[in-house]
Amino acid sequence: MDSFAAPARPIVAAMAAAAAAAPTRAVAFQGAPGANSHVAAVEAFPECLPLPCFSFEDAIDAVKAGDADCAIIPIENSLHGRVADIHFLLPESGLVITGEHFLPIRHALMGVGARDEVREALSHPQALGQCRHWLKAHGIAPVAYPDTAGAAAMVAERGAVSVAALAPPGAAEIYGLTLFASDIADADHNMTRFVVLARAGTPPVGDGPWMTTLIFEVKNVPAALYKAMGGFATNGVNMTKLESYQRGGSFAASEFYADIVGKPGDATVDRAIEELGFHSKWVRVLGTYRQARARP
Repeated sequence: MDSFAAPARPIVAAMAAAAAAAPTRAVAFQGAPGANSHVAAVEAFPECLPLPCFSFEDAIDAVKAGDADCAIIPIENSLHGRVADIHFLLPESGLVITGEHFLPIRHALMGVGARDEVREALSHPQALGQCRHWLKAHGIAPVAYPDTAGAAAMVAERGAVSVAALAPPGAAEIYGLTLFASDIADADHNMTRFVVLARAGTPPVGDGPWMTTLIFEVKNVPAALYKAMGGFATNGVNMTKLESYQRGGSFAASEFYADIVGKPGDATVDRAIEELGFHSKWVRVLGTYRQARARP
C-alpha cells in the first residue's frame, strides 16, 4: 500500500477492502486506480471488484494467494512491442492463461500548472515509448515510473508545475489534475493486448475460435527451430506470434513464446505440438482460451 503515492492510497485501500470481502469477484491489476489495466479489468469483467497492485509480481501473487480470482496483465502493445519481463513472469507464475482482452489506448498529458510550464513527463516506459515523438516535438523529457495512473498520483503529490503525467484521461479527474492534451500517442492504432491469469483453467469446450499459448526451448543443434516449426506448416496451424528471449545470461540457448490458433485435442494442433516436442528440450502449454479478436 505504501508504495503508491499518497493521493492514491485511500482509493487503493477502499478497493482492496471491497476485494477482500469478496475475493471470488476480485480481479488484480498492476497500477494505481485509473491505469489502463484498471480500465481493461472493468471492460473484461464488468461485475468485478478491481484490485490495484503496485507491480506485476504483486498482481500475480494476489491470485496465487487466493486474494483475487484472476489477474489481467498487459502482454504486448501495437506500437511498442512486448511488455518487459512478462515472458519471464508468465511461466514462473504457475498460473494459467484463461482469456485475452484488447484495449485501445488513449494517452493524455496532465499536471498541476499550465501546459507551457511542463518540462518532464512521468509515466510507465511503455506509455513514454508510445508517445516519444509527441513528447520530443513538444520539448518534454520522458521520466520512467512503474505505472501511468500512479504517475498521475505522484504528480498530484509533488505539485511541481514542471512535471506532468502521461496517463489515461480519467486519471486527471481521479487525482484532481488539469488535462493539458489528449490522444497524443504516435499512431491511431495504439492497442494493448492483455491476458487473464488464473490458478486453473477450464477445458476448451464449445465454440471457439481458440488460441493456445505455449513456451518451448529447442535443442541446441543446427536448424532446430526450422525443424520445430515444420509441424505447424505441414498441419496448417496458424502461428500468430513467435518471440525469443534469453534466460540465465548464457547467450547459448533461446526460449520461445508462441501463440497458435486452435486447441489441444484438435488433430492438427496435436500433431504440430508433437513434432515441436521432438525437436525441443521441453514444451509447456500456458493456456488455451477463446479469441477476443479473430485471427485468420
